[in-house]
Amino acid sequence: MGSFGVNGEAETLKAIFLPMISTSHLIPVVDMARLFAMHGVDVTVITTPANAAVFQSSIERDSSRGHLIRSHVVKFPQIPGLPEGVETINANTPPDLRTKIGEALSILQVQFQELFRLLQPDFIVTDMFYPWSADAAAELGIPRLVYVGASYFSHCAMDSIEQFAPHAKVDSDGEIFELPGLPHKLEMTRLQLPDWLREPKPYTYLKKMIKESEKKSYGSLFKSFYEFEGAYEEHYKTVMGTKSWSIGPVSLWVNQEESDKAGRGHVKKGEGKGTDERLIRWLDSKEENSVLYVSFGSMNKFPATQLVEIAHALEDCGHDFIWVVRNNDDEARGFLKEFEKRVERSNKGYLIWDWAPQLVILDHPATGAVVTHCGMNTVFESVIAGLPLVAWPLFSEQFFNEKLVVEVLRIGVSIGAKEWRNLNEFGSETVKREDIGKAIALLMDGGEESEEMRRRVKTLSDEAKKAIQVGGTSHNNLKDLIQELKSVKLQKNNNKSN
Repeated sequence: MGSFGVNGEAETLKAIFLPMISTSHLIPVVDMARLFAMHGVDVTVITTPANAAVFQSSIERDSSRGHLIRSHVVKFPQIPGLPEGVETINANTPPDLRTKIGEALSILQVQFQELFRLLQPDFIVTDMFYPWSADAAAELGIPRLVYVGASYFSHCAMDSIEQFAPHAKVDSDGEIFELPGLPHKLEMTRLQLPDWLREPKPYTYLKKMIKESEKKSYGSLFKSFYEFEGAYEEHYKTVMGTKSWSIGPVSLWVNQEESDKAGRGHVKKGEGKGTDERLIRWLDSKEENSVLYVSFGSMNKFPATQLVEIAHALEDCGHDFIWVVRNNDDEARGFLKEFEKRVERSNKGYLIWDWAPQLVILDHPATGAVVTHCGMNTVFESVIAGLPLVAWPLFSEQFFNEKLVVEVLRIGVSIGAKEWRNLNEFGSETVKREDIGKAIALLMDGGEESEEMRRRVKTLSDEAKKAIQVGGTSHNNLKDLIQELKSVKLQKNNNKSN
């Protein structure tokens, strides 16, 4: 797809993209940067060395295709007690190191603002976790677009909680209450809410700053598409009173070639092509829709007791499976290594440690369903592939996303998780192997309910592909936004000349 009528250097828009330094935010913001570059915008992505390593190969491929895109790498500050090269927040980052990374980001803010001035962009796109960038853009007289993570739905649900406080009107943590003011009737319990929504925490005030900075910005960008959650996109615009554009699914739009799918995300040295070939051979040997893909994203943590329950459920379910395992519990490592040997011998299971070529796996005909933490990157990628979901929310906004998947879109089944937990904690809840097995069976063993879910998710998959084609909703949104940003640039230049 070509650019939207770019006719020369004077009309070419220059943009800076500043992603957050956690993989779940980093990858979609870089995908958005690549998307704008695909359509004629001159893009610079500002990041640090370890974070650049996650996406640099994608940038280089796009540049070789003639797109105007590059990385600008800023050295990460050396904070006492922070090991060199630790620049990314993930599941294995201890709380004390998170604090130090936060200190480093505060130092980097001055450098980021200086780069905004030096590079003279026509607009900036920054992650929601950089609320200061709204004022920085205002000082430069340029638009700031904010990348808002998760779904429109989850932000509407959170606004309902903040505005109406229905959780304060029940007598216990397990009592059900309704979320007022939303397009659908939805119910939750206090235990399923993020702790910062239940009562004021430091993060509560950060979220308030983020919301205020969005209202000061030119508008927001979501990786969603209208056919997925259009009612909530409209509701969100009304609630926020700001402009917003859904320009997704961005992962589908910018990762259409096999090299992009295979290279997306971080591949450690010594892994990659050889590992992928073995994985693909294994998948090729399986029947269509017969493999269950189990992945809980880059930020999950499970105690040994929960990992044991998952392992037994997968072994007992009778279906082939791929399980992406995060190495964050030394107590469980020995058990998991033995489990891996056992399922390899039976040829029923395939364990991937840490990084997985997720787009490649989801696209393979053998993959039939996904067990997910309900992070929206995985939800969108599963929908694109036309795969129903077992929803197992853990933290962040994921219990809201579960409601979207299971009750609004009806493309998944709940595992039955009852308790939200903090990102840094294991939590006290252990989901039993019997409950895991029941959810898997509902999707993988066939039956009318399963087939209905598959039909619905296949329809959404088709709609996702249409959304990014010429004349599609996301294509039109991006086209209109770029034209609008060109008009802002033209107006600014006219004002200067006058």
